[in-house]
Amino acid sequence: MEKYQIIPRKFRPRRFDEVVGHEPVVQTLKNALKEDRVAQAYVFCGGRGCGKTTLARILAKALNCTNRRDDQEPCNECVSCIEILNGQSLNVLEIDGASNRGIDDIRQINETVGYAPASGGYKIYIIDEVHMLTKEAFNALLKTLEEPPAHVKFFFATTEPHKIPQTILSRCQRFDLKRINDVPFVEKLKIIASALEVDIEEDALEKICHLSEGSLRDGESLLDQLICHGKSPITLSVVEEVFGLVSNNLLFALDEAIHTEKLESAFTLAKEIYQSGRDIHAALDRLLEHFRSYLLITLGETPSEKYAKWAPSYTRDHLLYLLDTLITWQNQMRKAPFKEVHLEMLLLNLVRSKKQTSLDDLVQRLIALEEGKKPLNKEEPKPIQKKEKPAAVQEKNTEAPPENRTPPVSRNNLNDQKFDKDAAQNFSPERAIIAEGQGTGEDRNSKKKQPQSKTDSSSCFGIKQETPPPAETTPVEEKPSSQAADAPHPSQDDTLIRFAAVELEGTVTQQRS
Repeated sequence: MEKYQIIPRKFRPRRFDEVVGHEPVVQTLKNALKEDRVAQAYVFCGGRGCGKTTLARILAKALNCTNRRDDQEPCNECVSCIEILNGQSLNVLEIDGASNRGIDDIRQINETVGYAPASGGYKIYIIDEVHMLTKEAFNALLKTLEEPPAHVKFFFATTEPHKIPQTILSRCQRFDLKRINDVPFVEKLKIIASALEVDIEEDALEKICHLSEGSLRDGESLLDQLICHGKSPITLSVVEEVFGLVSNNLLFALDEAIHTEKLESAFTLAKEIYQSGRDIHAALDRLLEHFRSYLLITLGETPSEKYAKWAPSYTRDHLLYLLDTLITWQNQMRKAPFKEVHLEMLLLNLVRSKKQTSLDDLVQRLIALEEGKKPLNKEEPKPIQKKEKPAAVQEKNTEAPPENRTPPVSRNNLNDQKFDKDAAQNFSPERAIIAEGQGTGEDRNSKKKQPQSKTDSSSCFGIKQETPPPAETTPVEEKPSSQAADAPHPSQDDTLIRFAAVELEGTVTQQRS
């Protein structure tokens, strides 16, 4: 009876054409073998289970194979290939960088590279997880790596190439292995299931591919676990049951609760998720994936049959709000002491999310309301209700005031000077004080008159000026306060000028006193 071997080891690629998802890398290595341009060192970088060590082994077999085929594939039948497959070759040494990471381990390598291979070919060192070596170990390897003997090759594999010093990377050819895409991933699993005579549905294979996140080794391990479960055929529901995933029926029940706004459904769904023993964080990841699928549909992707029912009920803004809510609550879930209550509150927020209004929607509504109203013109303020004037005043003021008439700056009118925009630009404290000195001398606030000195108030600025003789002025009859209602509303420039003049007059008066 053949001894049991796990799927990742039993179906590990033994030739270049069995490697899935890395065609450019495979083609480059084959061309290097064909043209005899194999470098002294290679670095294979990538995520877990994508084939880094596998490629290193296949390349080592091809280099030492005595019956290499014309397409540069190893024969897997010669003594060298069989020894490498069984891990018994003296020419190919696999070293774990995590447990052999010190300078003494690298010193041992430096001492043995000078010895010739045991049975011809090349002496190859495969160091897995090479980023785990210490700084001193890397430095000890530099000279040997740059100028190794002609029969020595180094193949490195790592999941974290940024931890490898640049002095090491510059001496190697680097290959970055990407995550395996869904299509070749599923095809590989189909080949394995067919070889094992296992009946498995397409949806179950796609779910395995999604759970593996591009790691073929993880996918093969999940398939092995499903086969041990014993149910045949292996369906999507079996995958969800074995791995404790949130079922599609529960997700669609949540869709119905959201659009019917049934708050009691949130508690029912939270209880079902929590009591099933499923990991809460994995459940939230499943919810994120669910609403992400709806978002892709709103962006133009063709909906599948299972999403066609509820897809038209979601808008893009609604889905973005749901995803933002899930991400926020997922971060808070790690610190929540009561996971079930936290999950209930999250589902309640999702169920009542249809009543939420996004910020963009509010902005658009405000813009629409603003466009619907007539904008308020600052130059045309709301009219002030006029009070009826006494008959005597109405006879004297039969002429309408000019449209652009500026209200007086103060009661003495500053000698009836008009302040316009040009005056505002040329406005200075000296001119204001001189203008005040030429006025009638009436106190603006009905205070006692100050005796005029021989020098004008401008002397405070160091300028002496004789006070001119008072000119004959016609007394101005004060108008009732109701006339202020007839005056036009001052502009912003006039208001600033009036404010400056009043402040300046108060300052000068204070200096005089």
